[in-house]
Amino acid sequence: MADLHVQAPAKINLHLEVLGLRPDGFHELAMVMQSLDLADELALSARTDGLLHLVCDQPALPTDGSNLILRAAEALRRRVQRPELGADLALVKRIPVGAGLAGGSSDAAATLLGLNQLWDLALTGDDLQALAQELGSDVPFCLAGGTQLCFGRGERLEPFSSADLPNSAVPNSALFNWSVLLIKDPTASVSTPWAYGRCRELRGDFYLERELDFEERRQSLRQGPLLAALAGERPLPPLRNDLQSVVEPEQASVRQGLALLRQADGALGVAMSGSGPSLFALFADPAAAEAARAQLAGALQAEGFESWCCRCSSMGVRLDRDAA
Repeated sequence: MADLHVQAPAKINLHLEVLGLRPDGFHELAMVMQSLDLADELALSARTDGLLHLVCDQPALPTDGSNLILRAAEALRRRVQRPELGADLALVKRIPVGAGLAGGSSDAAATLLGLNQLWDLALTGDDLQALAQELGSDVPFCLAGGTQLCFGRGERLEPFSSADLPNSAVPNSALFNWSVLLIKDPTASVSTPWAYGRCRELRGDFYLERELDFEERRQSLRQGPLLAALAGERPLPPLRNDLQSVVEPEQASVRQGLALLRQADGALGVAMSGSGPSLFALFADPAAAEAARAQLAGALQAEGFESWCCRCSSMGVRLDRDAA
């Protein structure tokens, strides 16, 4: 029996704006990310022989040193200079792979949280965030979770709170009644480097260059209609994903899926998540999302889409006390 279980939630991008190119080669981004209750589960058990052993219920997923779970474990051991620490790690994969839902990043964040507890390292949240930044752009968000404004390449987090908006009509908890219909063509894939490279080709002439201009766009997001909608002050505006504008013309399944979701009764907003190819529609409550899934069931099946209904969540990776 495992010593610990950690839940590793998926995320969607409620907003993804490409501002420009950074000196380190990454793109400067302004995003709003949202955790979902669709989650992988990572079980961890201590070993005394210094080995790190990973298994997964999906045989196609690599379990060698290329997997972010093992990379996170190795980074943690280096950080504390304890090479003798070992663990058995077993992943139950529920988040679609290669989908723009940060499944791998969330698994890495779950590894940091779980092994910090399992190995009794007592690293602080800031310590873990520093390691998360080294592992990938989405890992810091996955560690924190909830609703976050994410800047830089994604590592600069500002938690959203409706209390920050003076005219907020609803408490933060109202956002987490929102439900999501996710769809993905399992045969489709999008290379994230390709998507950003294509974005640069098509939009590079409009990239901002000065930090002053970056901050102006960040402030526009902080004070803009999306956050006002999240706080219940106004209806949800059209969702923005700059990568969607470059992926959609190239991917027939993305075009077809977005067209289907836009037909769903009760959809508050429709967009692609991250660099895709997963697509989502937001609904006011779980019943509306399930009804839309039923409404579109025949068309989704005919076009070869898989689908999931889930809810927005206020939490990132977390220890599963019940499972443990």
